[in-house]
Amino acid sequence: MSKAAIEGLEPKLVWEYFYEITQVPRPSKKEEKIRAHVRNFANTNSFEFVEDSVGNIVIKVPATPGYENAPTIVIQGHLDMVCEKNKGTEHDFDNDPIKIYRDGDWITAEGTTLGADNGIGVAAGMAAATDPSVIHGPLELLCTIDEETGMTGVNALQPGFITGKTLLNLDSEEDGAFYVGCSGGQDTRGYFNLDYRESNKELTSYDLMLTGLKGGHSGLDVANGRANAIRLLAQLLNRIEAEVDYELSAISGGSLRNAIPRESEATLLINPADEGKVKEIADRFIADTLLEFNVNDPGLKILFNKKDSNAEKVFTKEFVTNLIKVLLAAPHGITAMSPDIPGLVETSTNLATLGIIDNQLVIGTSQRSAIDSAKWHVSNMVKAIFELGGADRVDTGDGYPGWQPNMDSELLKVAKEVYSEINNSEPEIKAIHAGLETGLLGAKYPGIDMISFGPTIEGAHSPDERLHIKATAKFYELVKAILLKYTK
Repeated sequence: MSKAAIEGLEPKLVWEYFYEITQVPRPSKKEEKIRAHVRNFANTNSFEFVEDSVGNIVIKVPATPGYENAPTIVIQGHLDMVCEKNKGTEHDFDNDPIKIYRDGDWITAEGTTLGADNGIGVAAGMAAATDPSVIHGPLELLCTIDEETGMTGVNALQPGFITGKTLLNLDSEEDGAFYVGCSGGQDTRGYFNLDYRESNKELTSYDLMLTGLKGGHSGLDVANGRANAIRLLAQLLNRIEAEVDYELSAISGGSLRNAIPRESEATLLINPADEGKVKEIADRFIADTLLEFNVNDPGLKILFNKKDSNAEKVFTKEFVTNLIKVLLAAPHGITAMSPDIPGLVETSTNLATLGIIDNQLVIGTSQRSAIDSAKWHVSNMVKAIFELGGADRVDTGDGYPGWQPNMDSELLKVAKEVYSEINNSEPEIKAIHAGLETGLLGAKYPGIDMISFGPTIEGAHSPDERLHIKATAKFYELVKAILLKYTK
């Protein structure tokens, strides 16, 4: 459907800018095309802009005539998107536009992530800068790179790149909520040297695939009881090992550090006579797994198909047994809830990726917490498990800081007043169990006053991602009203 998906939608300007953004490839760390698009936007509208050495861009938008002395407000969003697609979907994220379509009250994409995270935030900033109905003082549109794979863009910001002392981060995903705090995060990876031997020539190779799971954002969805495809694969292999002699020649799962793995796969060599038994084990495993995930993630499918050719080398038995133990022991999910904010996850860890890189098996995990010490404690627990499991090395990233709430924020006060005037109700004031760039922005620019908000986005970081149409209209009205009130 593509552009027809947004026909007739309001606010028209926001949807047009969002559609244009979906047509520009923008994987994390490959933002050249979307940066060119942003520069073209600035030039077309005769806005000055500055680009730093890593590719962050700030566009200077003059005030509405008569409001030149109003405080400068920064509107901030990130240019990159998570690039996930369903198995069997043909899509080249480096070159292909996102194919969007309307599904009732939602805008979504055909078999891929939509990129509403954070394309809709950037689009709203562009609209606010060019919409004649918006009254504002001087604006700085801060467009950062590489938020999704490490926040390297915001981490590279230098003093003076932005001058505003008030910032609207448009990278949250829940209508009716203002976010005033977020968790910090870091990655922990274990590297295991591969141990091979020749395969048994009497055995036949089969592909074993786990698919059909929801996946999702490793922070926002960690409390939703979703299954982890890597953990399930380890559990299934453990069951098969108890009943069938097999050899393992390949294993992988997940693709992104900040996404719950939706799929995993392995290549097994078995006696063809055991094919039926393996399928029976898989069927029993699905039935048992549904007892855990029938409500929150009931779509598990297990495919077991003979390959056209046989593997010539396999992992040693000792390596396979040890690997399964490590994957079964590695923690995944919530480790602590917030004692201060009901229902908020305080600390968690994600068993995120599994694959072979440069002749080593690499297990990737990510930790999140609003408390730095808790984040490090969980990281050290993961590191200890990897080391006990014989990892050649364990790398722990520097991570990024959390954002501590400021309930006395002047911007928050204005936003709450505006929300109440528009909706005749009170907004929710929340912290989020996810990394926002506000944590690093606060460290880079001490004293900056910030809130984060956005329209309803479901399934972020997965091909189920979708953007609510009516919530997007409410979101933009809120942006306009906050700018107006703060300016006057």
